[in-house]
This record gives sequence, structure tokens and C-alpha cells, in this order.
Amino acid sequence: MRRFIPLYFAIVAMVAFNPFCAAAQKPAAENAPAQTAQTPPMGWNSWNYFADRVTDADIRHAADELVATGMRDAGYVYVNIDDTWEGERNADGVLQTNKKFPDMKALADYVHSKGLKLGIYSSPGSKTCAGFEGSLGHEAQDAQMYASWGVDYLKYDLCSYIPEMQKQAPKDRAEQMRTMISAYGKMDKALKAAGRPIVYSLCQYGWDSVWEWAPQVGGNLWRTTGDIEPRWQSIYSILSEQAGLAQYAGPGHWNDPDMLEVGNGRLSLAENRTHFSMWAMLAAPLLAGNDLPNMKPEIHDILTNREVIAIDQDRLGHQATRVYSEGEVDVWARPLANGAMAIAVVNAGSDRYSSHPFHLNLTKLGLHGTQTGKDLWTGKTITLTNDMPLEIASHDILLVRIAKTSKTR
Repeated sequence: MRRFIPLYFAIVAMVAFNPFCAAAQKPAAENAPAQTAQTPPMGWNSWNYFADRVTDADIRHAADELVATGMRDAGYVYVNIDDTWEGERNADGVLQTNKKFPDMKALADYVHSKGLKLGIYSSPGSKTCAGFEGSLGHEAQDAQMYASWGVDYLKYDLCSYIPEMQKQAPKDRAEQMRTMISAYGKMDKALKAAGRPIVYSLCQYGWDSVWEWAPQVGGNLWRTTGDIEPRWQSIYSILSEQAGLAQYAGPGHWNDPDMLEVGNGRLSLAENRTHFSMWAMLAAPLLAGNDLPNMKPEIHDILTNREVIAIDQDRLGHQATRVYSEGEVDVWARPLANGAMAIAVVNAGSDRYSSHPFHLNLTKLGLHGTQTGKDLWTGKTITLTNDMPLEIASHDILLVRIAKTSKTR
């Protein structure tokens, strides 16, 4: 949900914390593997920088910049148009684009010519968040249209379907949630009938424990929280809410803590680095939303760090779990292919000083003895020992990849 309308309900509480071993559980939809999004989607979305100002030219320029900056080669292949592209429906109910997007098929062809993919946005309601035309009653028609244009990704945002839920089931919250699930299932069937592989992104803010039912309605990814903002407290709050959700992520279906704010607002370099690192640890979709032509070198370096991206794209598809916290410091771990492991230590509060550093507990991570790994932000080899002191600056991170771990006996 974007900033145009208020939230109508409180966000449903997240499921309880699961221990680190939950990451090794099999994903819920394993028996029906998806053909799309076998790793978390990577790309760029128009909203966080352009909001309602986005145009056809902006999307073409974004495609050009993803190529020119090397981001496409680093894995950012989706160019996603968010809200405000829609026009009116004609007499036959076919949705037209507005004057900002004169020819969507030509735009898709241009994006594809760059070795990229095109994403689009709609709502199960009659209107989108910004008040443009939604898909209610036209799901099959719209899905066929997306396929004919060559669309590769659909973000489906609840928004104005909320009053419809209330209308269909007054004062019955459980039935309202069933109505919502049915609406997402209806678009899933329409997309499948259209015959084109399209990544299906559910944007409904984590209501009704979406991670439990989204794979059954075709969801490749689903928002787990409300909207992200380019502020540390927003990012850290969303990060904290991901604890306990690891068992629901896996190839073809991912928890989505919302788009990246790297390079936006007044985030410090440390905050940008931590934000990106932890979205990679979470096996989250990596959808940048920054000003690509004016991207600072240090932001480019964060977004194109291949070794951090490799954590996000690891073929096992296991999401990190928060293993333990001590005061202001959180320790997360993620199992990787070939017996490797990623460990992230986040200082969420004030600086640690030499008189009182944080001490890393390897035993709590299930590790035995000295561990040798690589600091993915300095590029240097690092040796981890039990109870070793670590000094991490405010809102910064230590991100280590251990190629082969020694587990506790």
C-alpha cells in the first residue's frame, strides 16, 4: 500500500520466533514448485523515487541505466512500473494506458531489447492506491492484456479492495480475509490462463499470515509488513518483524519485506550497507528504487556487491533466522549451499566502545572451534573465535561468509 490511503486495519501480528534450525525445514509449497522466481527477483521499481510522476521515458531511462551501471549484469533484470500508468476502460472493458504511457507493448519491447524484463502494477479492487483503474471484475481481461504486452511481473496491491471486503462481510473479519484470499486466487487463475510466465507479487501488508496461504494462490512473493521508508527505524522495524518467517521462504515463493531504500532519504552509508546486507540475508527480493542516473559511487558499490548478492541468490533458498540478540546487537545466520554459512552481526543502537565491545557467541550459532571466513564488505579474511570482541559502529553490520563450517558436536 502506498501513501495515498490510510491503513484500514492494524497489521496482523507476525508468527512467533523460530530457532535457527527452522531455516532447514522444507518450504510449504515444495510439492508444487513454481516455474518463476526460483531465486528472489532482482530489479528496480519506479515508486520509491518517482512515485506518481513516472513516465514511459523514465522507464526507458531506467532500463538504460541498469545496463550502463552494470546492475543488469549483477542480476537486476526487472524494470517495474508501479502505480499511475492506468487510463480508462473502453466500451469493451479493455483498460487503456494514460498519456504518460502511450504504447505499453512498445515499452515492453524496448525493455526486453536490453536483456531486461518488464513489471506492472494493479489492484484486486476497483481502484489502485492512487485512485487509478483497478482489476475488479476484469481479472481475466487484464491478465490477457499483460501477456499480450509482454509483461513479466505483476505487483497486485490490495488498496481499494478493502471496502469491498467490508461490504461483502460486514463485521466479520474472518470472512473478509477469506474474501481477500479469493481475490488473489482469482488473479492467479487469470495469469495462468493467459499462458505467459509472470511473477506474481502479493502486496497486502502481511494480513492474515499471508506466508501461510500465498503459495496456494500462486504467490511468488508476498509483502510481510506495511510500507518501507528511507529511515533507519522503518528499516530496522521491518527487519525485526521477519524473525520467525524463514520456514515459509524457498525457491518460487519468498517473504517480501518491501523494496530497497538504498540510496534514498538521509540514510547513512552504514545504514544503506546494513539494509542491503540484511535483505540479502532474508532471501528477499532486491528491488532498488533509487535515482539511477545520479547514483553515488558508494551506493553503486553497495547495490552491485556480487558476494552479498550471491547470499541473496543462494540456490538453497533458505532465509536467515535471528539466532540471538544481546542488548543492541542482533546476530542472524543463514545456511548456504555446499555447507557454507552467512553470519550477520547488526549494531541496532549506539556505538560500542573498546571498554565494552560485543562478544560473539559461536556456540549459539551451532559452531565449534575457530571459523575462518570472509568479511563481505572489506573483502578481507576474518577469523571468528568464541567470545571474541567485536566493535561495530552505530547501525552498521559485520557480514561474514564461512565457506565450510565446523558444527558443534
